[in-house]
Amino acid sequence: MNEFLEWLRHDTAGLLLLAGAGIALLLFLIIKVKLEPFIALVGTGVIVALVGGISVEALVGSATKSSDALIEKGFAGILGHITVIIGLGTVLGAILERSGGAEVLLGRLVKIFGEKGTPLAMGITGFVLGIPVFFDIGIFVLAPLVYVAAIRGGKSLALYALPLLAGLSVTHAFLPPHPGPVAAAGLFHVDLGWIILMGLICGIPAWFASGILWGTYIGRRVMVSVPEDRIVPESDSAKGKEPSIGLVLLAIGLPMILILGGTFGNIFAPAGVFRDILQFFGNPAIALTVAVLLAMWLLGIRRGMTSAELSEITGSSLRPVGMILLVVGAGAFFGAVLSATGVGKAVADSLSQAGLPIILSAFVISAGMRIAQGSATVAIVTTGGILAPSLATGYSQPQLALIVVAISSGSIIASHVNDGGFWIISKYFNMSVKDTLKTWTVLETVLSVVGFGMAALLYTFVR
Repeated sequence: MNEFLEWLRHDTAGLLLLAGAGIALLLFLIIKVKLEPFIALVGTGVIVALVGGISVEALVGSATKSSDALIEKGFAGILGHITVIIGLGTVLGAILERSGGAEVLLGRLVKIFGEKGTPLAMGITGFVLGIPVFFDIGIFVLAPLVYVAAIRGGKSLALYALPLLAGLSVTHAFLPPHPGPVAAAGLFHVDLGWIILMGLICGIPAWFASGILWGTYIGRRVMVSVPEDRIVPESDSAKGKEPSIGLVLLAIGLPMILILGGTFGNIFAPAGVFRDILQFFGNPAIALTVAVLLAMWLLGIRRGMTSAELSEITGSSLRPVGMILLVVGAGAFFGAVLSATGVGKAVADSLSQAGLPIILSAFVISAGMRIAQGSATVAIVTTGGILAPSLATGYSQPQLALIVVAISSGSIIASHVNDGGFWIISKYFNMSVKDTLKTWTVLETVLSVVGFGMAALLYTFVR
C-alpha cells in the first residue's frame, strides 16, 4: 500500500491517475449524485489532497493559525480578485434593466436595421447588454422583447431568440465582469484589458457565425410559437420615461473604456500623474464603481428613483451572486490542490511530451469538463488550475489572454441536458428538448469552435 501511495504521489503516471480519479469523482458527484458543485468541489479537493500526500496542517491549518492553509488560500486568492468585480457588474446590470435601458437599446437598433434586420438587432442587443448583465438575467429581462418581435414579425420565436442568446453567451464566456474569464485572468495573472481586447477580437466573429449565420438559418426552419401567457405589456407609468440611448451606451461602455485605458496607459504612457490616473481608474473595481455610481445618478435618481428603490435593486440583484462565488472559490481550491500535489506539472509534462500545443490543451481539457458536468464556470476554473503551473513563466500577456479565450471557448461547447442554461432556454422560448438540441446546442458548439479557431489563429502571430 505504501509503495502504491509513493507511486501515486511522485510518479508522473501516478499523478495523472490521481488527477483523473479526482476529476472522475467530481463528475460522478455532480452528475450522478446531483450534489451541488460547490460541495462536490470542496469534498473532492480534500480527498485528493489527503491521498496526494498533503499534510492535514498544510491543508486546513491548525487551531491557532489557518491563514496559510491551502483551503483558505485556494478560496481567498481568486475571490479576492473577482468578488468586487462580479458584485459591481451585477448591480450595474440591474440598474440598466430596471431603468428601461435594455428596451431603449433594442428599439434604437430595430429602427436602424429595420423589421427584416430585427434578428440582427436582437443579436447586437444581446452582445451589448450581455457585457454587464449575467447570461440568465439577460434572458429573463429580454425574453418579453423577443416575444413581441416574433409576434410582430409573424415568424418563429427561435429566429429572434437565437441571435440574442448568442450575444449573451459570447459576452458571458469571453468578457469581464463575468466570472469565468475574470477567474481565469486571476489564475493566470492577466490584465483584464488584454482579456477584453482578445475576447472581443475572437468573440465577435464567433457571435456572428453562431448567432447570425446559424441562428437565422435554423430559426427559419424550426417553427416555435410564442405562448400567449408570456407577453408582458409595458407599464403605463414607464412610458415616456425611458433613458436616452446615449445614457445607456455611457453606462455600458464607460467601465470597458476605463479598464482598457488603464491597461494601455500602463504600456504606452510615460511615468507620472497621467499614468497614475489611468491606472487608478483603469482598475476594474474602480472602473465599475464609477460606472455604478454614475448609473445610479443618471438612470436612477435623476429619473425619479428613491434611495430605497436603489437599495432594493442592489440587494435583490446581489442575492444570486453568492452561489456563483462559492462555486468559483471551490473550483479554485480544487485547482490549487491539483497544483500542490504536482498534478498540474504532470499534466503539463504529459501534454508537452504528446506534442499538443498549450492552447489546444486548454481548449480540449475545458471542453471535456464542460461536456461531462455542464458548468462553464467549473470547466474554466478547473482547467485554469490544471494549467496554471505550466503558464507561470515564458508567456506574454497577449498569449495568456488568448489561452484564457481558448479555455472559455471550450467551456461553452455542446450545452445539453446537464446544463441549467439548456433548460432555461427550453422553458423561456417554448422549445422541446429536440428543438433545443437542434438550435441551442449546435449554436453553442459553433460559438465554441469559431472562438477557439480565432484564438488559435491569433496565437500563432502574437509574442
